[in-house]
Amino acid sequence: MVAPQATDATANGAKPILVFDSGIGGLTVLREARLLMPERGFIYVADDAGFPYGGWEEAPLRARIVSLFETLLARFNPEAIIVACNTAFTLAGADLRQAFPEMRFIGTVPAIKPAAERTRSGLVSVLATPGTVKRAYTRDLIQSFATRCHVRLVGSENLARMAEAYIRGEAIEDADVLAEIAPCFVEQDGARTDIVVLACTHYPFLANVFRRLAPWPVDWLDPAEAIARQARRLVPLVEGQEHPDGFDFAVFTSGNQDFSTRRLMQGMGLSMSSVG
Repeated sequence: MVAPQATDATANGAKPILVFDSGIGGLTVLREARLLMPERGFIYVADDAGFPYGGWEEAPLRARIVSLFETLLARFNPEAIIVACNTAFTLAGADLRQAFPEMRFIGTVPAIKPAAERTRSGLVSVLATPGTVKRAYTRDLIQSFATRCHVRLVGSENLARMAEAYIRGEAIEDADVLAEIAPCFVEQDGARTDIVVLACTHYPFLANVFRRLAPWPVDWLDPAEAIARQARRLVPLVEGQEHPDGFDFAVFTSGNQDFSTRRLMQGMGLSMSSVG
């Protein structure tokens, strides 16, 4: 059931911004987008029924994402969509734009270009999901922007789940986290990795843990602010418009959220709804 306030507000012309992720990682992007777009209402959509995306085969995941967006666009009629998931956008971004040419999509891709521009050592690591690591899109970014760097791609099977558990207040073991991030740290010809790109929106939740466990200091590059700035550039500013009523709710595709998830959404100022 869709929140009735959303239908009324859309009918009055106040279209929301939809933020989409496989889980709760996109909350890092939502937080930044709200600061830059205070006159807009937001709907947060988590495809937790399909989480985690990193282990999916490409064809069925692409079909799932496009099908899900058919439902989301029909029900919520957003002004724009922020796809706050590297795995989803690097796989299905082109399909979404082709299927819904009238919709404005703001994508999330690994921040390889800014990392290549900032590195001093020339050693950059990209910490991502297995799906993002194997994607041709990611390797094209390296070829386009980072040919003068040594870029190590590190695909973690477990960090997205760990981040979801951590942000819900569950305990995670330092040794388990360190095992996932250790391959990011490279020493070569007297130089060391100095930038690690967080190429999954879940990972910034663990940034302080990463800093504490890292064998040496690095710049952990969080793309959330850059994504929000791009959204602000693409979505028209409505002068004098106050923040609309009826939005600021979260949709979970499983329809089954535990107490910790509901408390987290409440802490973000989001009420709960569902797709179907």
